[in-house]
Amino acid sequence: MPQVIAGWCEEEGHDVSYVCYTGFENLIEELPENVDLVFIGAFSEAAQTAYALSNLFQSRGAVTVIGGPHARCYPQDAQQYFDYVTGFTDKKVIQEILQDCSQHRPQGLNISAKMQPAFLPGVRERWKYVELTLRKAPIIKMVPMIGSLGCPYTCSFCIDSVVPYQQLDLQVMKDDLSFLLTKYKHPLVGWHDPNFGVRFNEFLDAIEEAVPPGSIDFIAESSLSLLSEPHLKRLKRNGFKAILPGIESWYDLGNKSKTGQMRGMNKVKEVSEHVNMIQRYIPYIQTNFVLGLDSDEGPEPFELTKRFVDMSPGAFPGYSLLSAFGQAAPLNLEYQRENRVIPFPHQFLDNNHAMNVKPLNYSWIEFYDHIIDLKKYTYSWNAIFKRLIANKTAIPKWMNVVRAISSEGFGRIRYNIEVRRRLSTDPQFRKYFEQETTELPQFYKDQVKKNLGSLWHWLPEGALYHDPNAYLKSTFNEMEEKAIAV
Repeated sequence: MPQVIAGWCEEEGHDVSYVCYTGFENLIEELPENVDLVFIGAFSEAAQTAYALSNLFQSRGAVTVIGGPHARCYPQDAQQYFDYVTGFTDKKVIQEILQDCSQHRPQGLNISAKMQPAFLPGVRERWKYVELTLRKAPIIKMVPMIGSLGCPYTCSFCIDSVVPYQQLDLQVMKDDLSFLLTKYKHPLVGWHDPNFGVRFNEFLDAIEEAVPPGSIDFIAESSLSLLSEPHLKRLKRNGFKAILPGIESWYDLGNKSKTGQMRGMNKVKEVSEHVNMIQRYIPYIQTNFVLGLDSDEGPEPFELTKRFVDMSPGAFPGYSLLSAFGQAAPLNLEYQRENRVIPFPHQFLDNNHAMNVKPLNYSWIEFYDHIIDLKKYTYSWNAIFKRLIANKTAIPKWMNVVRAISSEGFGRIRYNIEVRRRLSTDPQFRKYFEQETTELPQFYKDQVKKNLGSLWHWLPEGALYHDPNAYLKSTFNEMEEKAIAV
């Protein structure tokens, strides 16, 4: 989306500088100094970085705007640090900001379209910005594309569950694929659709009309319900090399996995057979799980996942901790009404470094014991070896090994062990998790300081803290306003 906004601003006659931050650059050195208006797109895990950048640019006289998932999820918090906070963002929203371009402080202006944009500029139009980003990729240069917005599924924890599904212009997609063959001999495209292939035949028809089969490699996130064997044959023929389906839970969300009301071990067997069938056609598969859902209880959910690891050794399991991202999903209102949301700094809301919803059926120590045990099993040398043998091509083989022994596998085990240790030995740390105090443990402050580096000094006062129940309070305010209006 930052590439799209850059293009829209240029169309309005403005001089644009575009910077993609990968997490490794010295941002203070990379950023231009003399700018009038700054747009920042951020996930919540980058919120502290975004807040520090806004403070830096505002000190230089610039007007600042934040958009993206964080702005949608935590608008009340972001309004304290930005002049504009955007929800759904289309060209009209950008034009309004460009025309006004004034300071809104101390409370930023929250502005949003009624729905996601109906049209987005394609790769050809965004190419100079895409190219700037790809230059920073050391080895794998993946071109980002998107063919749809929203999602047809209603997973209660997901930001896209309340956004109606809409397909983007297939002719733009076809033109972009043809264009990429003029830039690379054999391009790699990553589809950013929340669920790729919902209108499967239309999408695959467009790909086949645009480029010869196998001339482009594709990676996509999809659902098991869309990955039937006839569909997989067609995906293989058209160069799909990796697929990331969501399994999420052994007790819930059966529509996505095409298992209906099936639960427990029966669902494990059904899903495992399906995943093994997928691997006969797609070289690389990552299966995604959410840990800590309210439907989970006792050791069984974790033991079932171990059985899945045994029965589908070629798949790489991706584990996410349940997270309530502000007002992303209606379910978050229930968590807030029950006073179960912990105000971890946004940096830790990356689905791995903190779970900000107090588990319904586990103590914290019990929950972390299960997580550590599951991850040790998944990333054990025995499991790594079986995954290596089960994958038939070189890149998937070694990618799985690297992921398991890197910060994603071994590193997260070490991190979870440290959190578990502090829960047992540090009373103040435990009190924070139990919501007996809102004083952030030094353990987390030190990580934010390290992550921000030279930007730490620009982090505004109070930006490590936010109101975890702002969504709930905003609904009360809306109800009061309606009552007064009546």
